[in-house]
Amino acid sequence: MERRAYFVLGDLAANLLTGALAALPAALLTVGWNMWIGMFAGMFLGMLVATLLSATLLLIFFGAMEVMLPCMLTGMLAGMAAGMFVPMGLLTPASAALVGGATGAAVFVFTYGVNAHLSGPLHLEG
Repeated sequence: MERRAYFVLGDLAANLLTGALAALPAALLTVGWNMWIGMFAGMFLGMLVATLLSATLLLIFFGAMEVMLPCMLTGMLAGMAAGMFVPMGLLTPASAALVGGATGAAVFVFTYGVNAHLSGPLHLEG
């Protein structure tokens, strides 16, 4: 797991950007839809946005595994949240990008926590 500030901040920025950009089109598309259909459509749209964003922009600056796994999860969850909450009237399309960014931050914390737990205790050499 990368611990240098450039990579950690880059991973956080990648998740925030992916969450916001995945939630916004899902929210705009699903206005007035059924909640369940909007959730599934938002999931697929979020994964599509995350794939395109990761493959074209984010992989240039960061590693594939560090970007693809968290960003795909972020895109899927942000799209699902926007696609479900906008038809229910709990979110507006304008606020969906904020919820998508918050989803990206939560996925970032989750993936770093799981990775730290699976890596075991930190051993310093020297």
